[in-house]
Amino acid sequence: MRQPVNTLSNLGFVGVGLLVAARAGREGGLGTGTLALRPGLATAYACVVVLLGPASMAMHATESSLGGHLDLASMYLIAGFAVAYAAMRRWHRGPAFLAATYAAVVLACELVGLLGEVPWLGHMGNVAFGTCLAAALWLESRVARAGAVALDVRWAWAAAGSILVALAIWTTAKDGSPLCLPGSLYQGHGVWHLLCAVSAWCLFRLYVSERPVGRTSLSPSAAARRPG
Repeated sequence: MRQPVNTLSNLGFVGVGLLVAARAGREGGLGTGTLALRPGLATAYACVVVLLGPASMAMHATESSLGGHLDLASMYLIAGFAVAYAAMRRWHRGPAFLAATYAAVVLACELVGLLGEVPWLGHMGNVAFGTCLAAALWLESRVARAGAVALDVRWAWAAAGSILVALAIWTTAKDGSPLCLPGSLYQGHGVWHLLCAVSAWCLFRLYVSERPVGRTSLSPSAAARRPG
């Protein structure tokens, strides 16, 4: 491993993905909202979060071009899911709409990533990733304000806050920055990975907090019996 700390810190994504899967497999673990009705989406989210780990490991362990592409692709997949899942609920559509939106967002990110480098953020793929996350949170705010469901928005703030702190730390660890210390156990990029994993968990908790307003909620036991 060319970057041991930055490689191994990606186990945080694997751990969070497994936590999501464990909660999804527990009776009542998906609340009474959309995930309870469609638990297969929770499984998909768990898989995407886990994938972030080995995909980013590929880049930091090898420092190869292929590893870099895998890393960016996994970022697009998680951001694309966040946008598509929020859009599906915002416009009261089904899984087919989610799949089409998901594919379109990931493709758009890949195309934006081809535009090359930009100041500060380094790669246009990072711009696409950040834009998607901002769009997802904005759509989640629209879902909450529509009034059909209630969301515990504290988890949205926690997800956004974790990413912003992670970004600030990532900035201090870029090449040439004061805290870029290749030989140190402390790696700002590794902290970025761990905080992004925390953000992924907070986003899942936001999804689980969803509950219908003004109609009978799906009971946890009934939700557990619904097909994915």
